[in-house]
Amino acid sequence: MRKAKMDLSGKIALVTGGSKGMGLGIAKQFCEQGANVVICSNDPASLAAAETEIDSGEQLVSVLADVSRAGDMAQLTETAVSRFGGLDVLVNCAGVQRYGTVVDTPEETWDEVLNINLKGVFLAAKYAIPEIEKRGGGSVINIASVQAYASQSNVAAYTATKGAIVAMTRAMALDHAQAKIRVNAICPAAIDTPMLQKAAELWKGEHTAQATIEAWGQGHPVGRVGTIEEVAAVANFLASDLCPFMTGSDVKVDGGVLSKLGIILPE
Repeated sequence: MRKAKMDLSGKIALVTGGSKGMGLGIAKQFCEQGANVVICSNDPASLAAAETEIDSGEQLVSVLADVSRAGDMAQLTETAVSRFGGLDVLVNCAGVQRYGTVVDTPEETWDEVLNINLKGVFLAAKYAIPEIEKRGGGSVINIASVQAYASQSNVAAYTATKGAIVAMTRAMALDHAQAKIRVNAICPAAIDTPMLQKAAELWKGEHTAQATIEAWGQGHPVGRVGTIEEVAAVANFLASDLCPFMTGSDVKVDGGVLSKLGIILPE
């Protein structure tokens, strides 16, 4: 029996939202572990920057694509197949954060968040899974959030999508288990990404953005926010051959934040 290993040599991966933040970190680590990787974004400048940062030569292909458009997602999968010969791993990382309650969120904003965060997972998987099946199985990794379980205020659309992604992960795991396709979700807490930095700028008040991020970090039992590399390491594990019995799981990468009750006992 061939020994399972953590490296991804010979694997072909597709990472949506792969030009920034966690998606970029995952794509970079996949390339370092020997995978051929296709990333997509709807932002040409960030794709160019990602190519420079990853600098993996012919291992990396970037594609301008909108995850909410079926034609773009079909073409994205076709690019992976035509360029590298197939597809083994899909990471659904594209996402946006918008603020508002169900009362004050405009309908167009609600549609934007659901189209990117949730419909994007559906469409990417719709076209990628048949190609993964042709390769004898593989891995789908959906990036959700701790807000699938516990929510901040004023993020009605965002938290709704993250809860739905965890539910969809279970459904996909059941539907494609016989094809040897494992489907798991990663649920991060606060991770030091451009999205978190943008939020800190928005909500910093009289403080600096960095001080705001550090204060948010103190809300995690480990006393800090997480790093992109820490999320990428979990994605690398889920994409590897080390966890063939693991599917339908939601893996919390949260610094212990969901283990913590708000009720504090007196000293």
